[in-house]
Amino acid sequence: MDKMKKAIATNNAPGAIGPYSQAIAANGFLFISGQMPVNPATGNVVDGGITEQTEQVMKNLEAILKEAGCTFDNVVKSTCYLSDIANFGAMNAVYGKYFKQDPPARAAFAVRTLPKEVMVEIEMIAAL
Repeated sequence: MDKMKKAIATNNAPGAIGPYSQAIAANGFLFISGQMPVNPATGNVVDGGITEQTEQVMKNLEAILKEAGCTFDNVVKSTCYLSDIANFGAMNAVYGKYFKQDPPARAAFAVRTLPKEVMVEIEMIAAL
């Protein structure tokens, strides 16, 4: 019997630092773990504000999508976590550049804090 799920990993996005996978492919979908603004080459949070952090998050997501044979066109749902809802507009401006038409369903909200004190974390679900 075929394996029901397959872990997806790439060196072009930050590696998992706990008991989770960068992404899991299962039942025709790709479930991507929340990505933070960490440069995979250095392991450090990128310098700058919400714009730079969102750009890095989207690059990390793009690398994982690519590893699974997908693009942002495959994304059907995303969840955006912000450390401050006041950053929503700037995050949204960067995020929107990656979805030219038929953007995915989305939830976005502020949380009390995020790991490494980053400003944004985004997770996605894509159709394979």
